[in-house]
Amino acid sequence: MDAAVAKMGEDVLLLDIRGLSSFADYFVVCSGASQKQLHALAEEIRAKTRASGATLIHSEGSPASGWLLLDYGSVVVHIFSAPTRQYYNLEQLWKDARTVVRLL
Repeated sequence: MDAAVAKMGEDVLLLDIRGLSSFADYFVVCSGASQKQLHALAEEIRAKTRASGATLIHSEGSPASGWLLLDYGSVVVHIFSAPTRQYYNLEQLWKDARTVVRLL
C-alpha cells in the first residue's frame, strides 16, 4: 500500500478476503489518473515488493487497458483507471470482505 500511496494512487483499498477466496488472502485495489500513472504505480509496487523479498507470481493487463494485476500469491494487487475500476466494481463483488484500510 505504501508504494501505491508514494506514487499518488487514488482510493487505495486493502481488502481481507481470507475465508472468501481460495486463491489469495488480500486484495490491494488502487486507481490512477492516467496511463503513465498506472505504469508508475505498477513499477513502484514491483520495486518495493522485490526489495522486501516478495516474488511476483503473475502479472497481466496494461496501462492502455486501464487495468493491471500483480499476483504475489497471498496478495493480489489491482491497479485501475477510474472508469475501469467503476466497471469491474471489485468493492461490490467482494462486499463481504473486511476493509482493512482505505486511503481516499
